[in-house]
Amino acid sequence: MHAGHGLRSRTRDSFSRAFRKKGTIALATYLRTYHIGDYVDIIINGAVHKGMPHKFYHGRTGRVWNVTNHAIGVEVNKQVSNKIIRKRIHVRIEHVKPSRCNEEFRLRKKNNDLLKGEAKVKGVVISTKRKPEGPKPGFKVEVMVFLSLRSSSISPNKFTRANEHNEWCHARRKNNVVHCLGSSGNVTKSCGISSTLKERPTTLVTTTDHTTTLMDQGNMVVNDFVTHGIGIVKFLRGKNFFITGATGFLAKVLIEKILRTEPDIGKMYLLIKAENEEAAIERLQNEIINAELFRCLRQIHGKSYRAFMLSKLVPVVGNICESNLGLDEDTCDVIAEKVDVIVNSAANTTFDERYDTAININTRGPCRLMSIAKKCKNLKLFLQVSTAYVNGERHGRIMERPFSFGDCIARENSMSEVPSKVLPTLNIEGEINLVLNYNGNIEDDILAQKMRELGLERARKYGWQDTYVFTKAMGEMMIDKLREDIPVVIIRPSVIESTFREPFPGWMEGNRMMDPIVLCYGKGQLAGFLVDPNGILDVVPADMVVNAILAAMARHGMNQKPDMNVYQIASSVVNPLVFQNLAKLLHEHYSSSPCIDSKGRPIQVPLMKLFSNTKEFYDHLWLDAIKKSGLTNMTHSKGVSQKLENLCRKSVEQAKYLANIYKPYTFYGGRFDNSNTQKLIERMSEEENKEFGFDVKSIDWKNYITNVHIPGLRRHVMKGRGMGS
Repeated sequence: MHAGHGLRSRTRDSFSRAFRKKGTIALATYLRTYHIGDYVDIIINGAVHKGMPHKFYHGRTGRVWNVTNHAIGVEVNKQVSNKIIRKRIHVRIEHVKPSRCNEEFRLRKKNNDLLKGEAKVKGVVISTKRKPEGPKPGFKVEVMVFLSLRSSSISPNKFTRANEHNEWCHARRKNNVVHCLGSSGNVTKSCGISSTLKERPTTLVTTTDHTTTLMDQGNMVVNDFVTHGIGIVKFLRGKNFFITGATGFLAKVLIEKILRTEPDIGKMYLLIKAENEEAAIERLQNEIINAELFRCLRQIHGKSYRAFMLSKLVPVVGNICESNLGLDEDTCDVIAEKVDVIVNSAANTTFDERYDTAININTRGPCRLMSIAKKCKNLKLFLQVSTAYVNGERHGRIMERPFSFGDCIARENSMSEVPSKVLPTLNIEGEINLVLNYNGNIEDDILAQKMRELGLERARKYGWQDTYVFTKAMGEMMIDKLREDIPVVIIRPSVIESTFREPFPGWMEGNRMMDPIVLCYGKGQLAGFLVDPNGILDVVPADMVVNAILAAMARHGMNQKPDMNVYQIASSVVNPLVFQNLAKLLHEHYSSSPCIDSKGRPIQVPLMKLFSNTKEFYDHLWLDAIKKSGLTNMTHSKGVSQKLENLCRKSVEQAKYLANIYKPYTFYGGRFDNSNTQKLIERMSEEENKEFGFDVKSIDWKNYITNVHIPGLRRHVMKGRGMGS
């Protein structure tokens, strides 16, 4: 008689494959804390046979009713005949994972508590009960009928021969009128259709770049004349994004633009540095959902704004500086399964940052993110937000070229000037090992200073201005080395400043590159600066950078060719802003709208002096500091004079340091070509150019600086403090 099988027979065989696939168990499995009442998923781990539950329970969700040293008591619902009973079992912790089944409920409860708190303060009564989802918004379907044209006396063979002699006509649509063009390209009949031509049915064929081609019944191409642009909105629809640096200035503008333009996206998984999930949700609420930037979305969605935002934005607890981004296994699986586009906007932008810190974020961070990208099953594109200044100390017109691994700017410049001189190539692994193996026995303060000095020293040795752009350039090189067949787009904006138009003019967050100079000058604290008067300040508004990101994303995300494409979003070639013109604009603005001092009096500022000579600038700083401090007044006692002199020296040293940090940019000899960016603009339809415009040639600098940027700086950064009207 054949032996029967027990209840647990063949269970370990069913899941044995997992051991070979996943290997040893992560230490985090044993460090998790479970509480009675928590929801957990029973996921059998084939690597551990001890305490393995019956396969019936695999994939079930239950609540914790008991916690022991090595196991969790889980209560699951089990169907017996026509009843559902609560079955209590004990499962070893290797076979249990925290469940996310009530995550939406907890988010909704937290959101409802916030709404109730706001309503209580206002003294109104609100209902937080969920309402049924309404019907989808209607949309307009336009049907375009095209007529291909041919002569009644011309057969297909004759048409072919006519092609050879350039005697055919192009049928072009312009303002709904068909124009017949002869071989010279001149319009031969613009008022209608020739009597020798008759209608013939055509077929519309859409190619990959959204150009509509007309084909007649004889399968002859008439002309590619109807363009639908890149298809940015179409690409965004339904896509899931993984965005790093999500609480940063540029990423917020990107998130707002996507949600406002195409609310019907999937999810945005936002990497947020936080201790736990609750802290990440709190940062999401405070830094994104409650941010003033999103006020247009708040007006659009009204009372359902928070619910809409929480339904689209998913905070992911992690850190770009940690292995695997600090993500747990479950989160990694979700990202690998869902994400279509990865956007890396995480960066440390301090010019003189510690070398180890800058390398960890700007160079090794993209490597960690690329390893996540390789696990994504549906990835369309990896987009890296860089900076145009990764081109280092290159001169002249700088083209939009990706770096090759180990490129060295100093070597390029040296070879062009003294071909016989040989310099070593850049060894990125060597630079990473240099900071990892640096002497850790040095005191923290001394180590921090040495690391700052080391970063500037290594950057200038290889031909870059500072630690920031050097480590960002190495990050680009590492992406190219590791990407394999993943499509990559590198966006290189120059100096990103306040928004030009969207979602409203002048929004910004924190001091950008030129803002400390603008503010100090307006307050009368900076009468001059070390700068090339004829040099160019390369500035681009944040919303234009975001529009370029979305256009490039759609362009290459749909093609999915395993290429690496570079776009420089810059103004120095097509619409330069000269420093001496900027100084005049600042003087003009602060003369008509002066800042206010502590006594409520307007601060009058002279035209800013621009010094191209370092010694002259230092002399000016010292004389200006003495004059403002009153040190020239001989009635001061010796002790007071000494104190004032020390204060003067301190302020002068700070100004010198600031000038030295900015010097590589205020005397920058390169001009950023944007040919690829211009071609991208040309590919866009008229509607896309209106909604996603990023042509910097359209910027009127006088209007932008005086009516957009400085008012935005006063309103959003200074919050009106001492800035006058």
